[in-house]
Amino acid sequence: MNVYDAIIKRRTIRRFKQKPISSEILKKLVNAGRLAPSGANLQPCEYIIVQDSKLVNKVFSTLKWAGYIAPEGDPKEGEQPVVYIVLLLNREKIATGGERDSAAAIENIILAAMEEGIGSCWLGSIDRTSLRKILNIPNKCEIDSVLALGYPNESPKVVEMKDSIKYWKDGEGVLNVPKRNLEDLYFFDEYGKRMGRIHGR
Repeated sequence: MNVYDAIIKRRTIRRFKQKPISSEILKKLVNAGRLAPSGANLQPCEYIIVQDSKLVNKVFSTLKWAGYIAPEGDPKEGEQPVVYIVLLLNREKIATGGERDSAAAIENIILAAMEEGIGSCWLGSIDRTSLRKILNIPNKCEIDSVLALGYPNESPKVVEMKDSIKYWKDGEGVLNVPKRNLEDLYFFDEYGKRMGRIHGR
């Protein structure tokens, strides 16, 4: 799978097979995050790979899922993530900011996971106080986000956005994700100029 194919095929996954992910693959995913762009090369991102089943269950309790269709969008028993990667910003490495670094790292991890056939859900709605206690995270580290991982047990699909940005499940339980039309989102040379418009005309 090339990078563009991975981008096109990637969808957020919230139903997972209960199949373990090897430590070697998990280290590979974190390495993909490590090599993402970093402002001023400060590299503030650090990672906790959570794979112990008891801790995985505890982390699950700190997360909120799929707000538009909650609680229907929550992973059900037997379909929950098997691994989490918790992304931290070490404030001894960068006093403020770092969100661009973390976003670039997470996207690298998501795409590397896709290549391995692993689905993901990027979560920002977190009970950070509880998660900090569960994983013994020091105060010098800010919890940026959590990436849920597992082999997919669903196949969400992209649909053309019409009246709403809200995703939904159809009668067969398939998640439909509306996306804005490409032609409405880009311009050439200046805002409002569409492809095919020639200078002077």
